[in-house]
Amino acid sequence: MQLAAEELNVTPPAITQSIKALEDHIGVVLMDRSTKPARLNANGERLAQATRSGLGTISEMIEELRYLAGLSGPHLTVSCTIGMATYWLMPRLPDFYARFGNITVNVQAPLTDLPSLTAGIDVALRYGKSAAMQGDSRKLFNEVACPVGKLEVIGRIAGNPERLSTAPLIHVRSNATHHLAGWQDYLAARDLPRPKGSVHLFDNYIHAVQAAMDGRGIMLGWRSITRKFIEDGTLAELPQGEHNFGTAYFVTTAPTSRHKTAVTDFVGWLQEVAPDEGSVDT
Repeated sequence: MQLAAEELNVTPPAITQSIKALEDHIGVVLMDRSTKPARLNANGERLAQATRSGLGTISEMIEELRYLAGLSGPHLTVSCTIGMATYWLMPRLPDFYARFGNITVNVQAPLTDLPSLTAGIDVALRYGKSAAMQGDSRKLFNEVACPVGKLEVIGRIAGNPERLSTAPLIHVRSNATHHLAGWQDYLAARDLPRPKGSVHLFDNYIHAVQAAMDGRGIMLGWRSITRKFIEDGTLAELPQGEHNFGTAYFVTTAPTSRHKTAVTDFVGWLQEVAPDEGSVDT
């Protein structure tokens, strides 16, 4: 409910009331309210699928009519997190345009860290485990986490990772980033003490990266976001600090967009340029 409210810019109670009104109108229950948070039941899933399909068909027909009228060329819309868009996708798009100059790529960065294939979205770039991916999903690259910071900041704890517990840590936490592992997960996985030092909290990776580059603390870096800064020396990784949570980035194609030549070209290009982020040359 919270994520839906944020995306629609309304309050959670408004979402709840709208769903109840829809249930009263249809005459069937759409939500399983025995869980926290409430989830769609079988009826709700069927209606959601039909709605997505219907909206997708309408959106597709509008774009087809615009294309036939000469108002738009081949294009697609991709949804991903703001960190993925800023640090991974956008720097690579010039290569795509050099190869497919007639195709326009529209990039949307929703508030959630698990972009969905809502109406109008052709492709979603999503982080997680293969079992959690739905639809036509293909792995792009494995994702690896490692503490990063200015070289002098990393140097204070190099050789003694337990000092992480007292170092200033940069956290990224909000209602929209709960799928990504954080410092608590990393420290527990590495059997390190719980954090006791100062905390810098941000709700997105753009601000967190800037704070790390400013020397304000150590960030739990994801290779898709920090690789460029490690390679150019702006940031440094904690030696032997890499941790694989068993996650990866996947590209998921909307069922209504599979036949689009622009989407096929884009997905093929993604798979070609996507490196294995599990290693960095330093």
